[in-house]
Amino acid sequence: MSSTNSRPESGVPGSAAPVATAPAAPLGPLPSLEVVPIDAILFVSFGGPEGPEDVIPFLENVLRGKNVPRERMLEVAEHYQHFDGVSPINGQCRDLIAAVQKECNARGLKLPIYWGNRNWNPMLSDTLRDMTSHGRKRAIAFFTSTFSCYSGCRQYRENLAAAMNDVGESAPLVEKVRMGFNHPGFINAQRDCLLGALAKLPAAERSKAKVLFCAHSIPRTMADNSRYEEQLREASRLVCEAAGHGNWELVFQSRSGPPQQPWLEPDVCDRIDQLAQSGEITPIIVQPIGFISDHMEVLYDLDHEAAATCQSHHIPFVRAATVGTHPDFVSMIVDLIVERLSVGTERPSVGTYGPSHDLCPANCCLYPQPARPGRPA
Repeated sequence: MSSTNSRPESGVPGSAAPVATAPAAPLGPLPSLEVVPIDAILFVSFGGPEGPEDVIPFLENVLRGKNVPRERMLEVAEHYQHFDGVSPINGQCRDLIAAVQKECNARGLKLPIYWGNRNWNPMLSDTLRDMTSHGRKRAIAFFTSTFSCYSGCRQYRENLAAAMNDVGESAPLVEKVRMGFNHPGFINAQRDCLLGALAKLPAAERSKAKVLFCAHSIPRTMADNSRYEEQLREASRLVCEAAGHGNWELVFQSRSGPPQQPWLEPDVCDRIDQLAQSGEITPIIVQPIGFISDHMEVLYDLDHEAAATCQSHHIPFVRAATVGTHPDFVSMIVDLIVERLSVGTERPSVGTYGPSHDLCPANCCLYPQPARPGRPA
């Protein structure tokens, strides 16, 4: 394991290390697999509304405790109403779970798959209650996020810990698979997404195309205490190398915090404007590498806003597909699960950093949030 991969995942040089303020799964030391074997798979995801009446309650769940102006929430709510109040994420989770179950069956892996969300039904606490009633004792969780940061990793572990506490002592133990940002299955699936996008351009234009790998922006303080940017840049590099394409950048989208709070930049639309103003009028491929499926942020912020920005500059625009249920991505998920079922299983990775850790350190992906009125510092 390289020294880069083994360094703590939080803490900025010269600054005080943040301190965990909420418990995160797994709670306490895990027993050996011989004593308590893994008997279930748990998909953990963000959740999304499935009708117009769900939109505001869903967004209130998402933004609870966050310093996001209400007018921004209402603006995002309008995005959902363009799609009849239905986020595609729950349907995509169902499709992915079905594909993973099929792959498990093909490998003779006889574990039931459960599914719980952070922000909308099925909620994690309800799912853990179902698992308890079915006699499940220990689950291996897959988070629908491939990169390390508070929102994409630690917060899910905090959600799991809270759900386990809700259920009580009978709740199953839950641990997670490692992050798969540099697993060959993820890189190969992303490569195919990029090659498919390039194929939509005239042959003479493909080598000149600018690929903008896109991920959800996060607050700078969150990014500084995780390997989010580092992992995104590594994955983007590996995908372009695998596709034989050298012209790429990393950009961000969908920021939601107050204007005075620094978030990761450049914004995808701002970067398109900059490229146009510089005279670099080459085709643009936007590849949402930070999303595993076509979330609302992909459908609205990229397919609508980024596409319109390119159109305003007369720049050809192609949006690459997300990995979704690509066979290599599905196979990767099962690989990550199988790694945890017995000690000594191969842990494949590509690139510079080697496989990520299985169990997160205590200080992993912390998010030191600024104090707000009514909230202790």
